[in-house]
Amino acid sequence: MTLKRYALPLFAVMALSALTPRLSAAQAAKVAIVDLQRAINETEEGRKAKDRLKKLFESRQQGLDKKQQELKKLKDELDQQKNVLSREALETKVESYQKQLVDLQQIYVEYQRELAEKEGELTKTIVERMERILRRIGQTDGYSLIMERSEAGVIYVPTNLDLTDVVIQRYNAGEGVDPNAKGTAAKPAAGAKPAAPATAKK
Repeated sequence: MTLKRYALPLFAVMALSALTPRLSAAQAAKVAIVDLQRAINETEEGRKAKDRLKKLFESRQQGLDKKQQELKKLKDELDQQKNVLSREALETKVESYQKQLVDLQQIYVEYQRELAEKEGELTKTIVERMERILRRIGQTDGYSLIMERSEAGVIYVPTNLDLTDVVIQRYNAGEGVDPNAKGTAAKPAAGAKPAAPATAKK
């Protein structure tokens, strides 16, 4: 089972030029990449969110599988009895089958919507924290642009331009919590070490 079946693109390119001093013509733009999907998957909270989403997916999939088996059984009965049933009885069974088929398709669409909404709900605060961390890195380290890897269509980037590991480490260390939110004092993950200086991996 892969969560990619219903995962929707979550992140757009993050431009930080408005948050950093304007570069003179003689200065080169400082650009970095971050893989937010990997960062979410490798943080403690992200793993918990993924596990909850997986359980919901499996529960909904079991319901769909059960309904699909019932529909298949009805279809098999139709195929076996179509030559012996009266026209009226056959039409009744066909109508019942078609109705259940439409219902199953609607349930599938509803489950897809539910899973997408749940994914957004579970990852919203994680993404917001990561954005705060990235803004801080952009400001303190002088980046003019930080792009999300998948949305930017990046195929290759040197490791020293990839901030993903830095974001994961700083997130797990408790950084990025909204200071205005109630009851959100930063709590480092178990065994987390103090965050290293905000520099990309060499």
